Amino acid sequence: MKTQITDFTFKFSGHGHCEVTYTSPVTYKFWTKIISDMPLIDATKNEDCPKLKDLNWLKKVCKK
Repeated sequence: MKTQITDFTFKFSGHGHCEVTYTSPVTYKFWTKIISDMPLIDATKNEDCPKLKDLNWLKKVCKK
């Protein structure tokens, strides 16, 4: 399955930080990470149609 923006939830957690939760659509396991890489957040959350490579990178960061 391709990674989709709906697999993620974003929560603002301070200046320059965002709490991102990735939920697997197959197993329904979830991983939560506070991310301070705002260009990555802008490339995914704030885009109308985010690129698959950005979504996969965000998934990798969450699961780290």
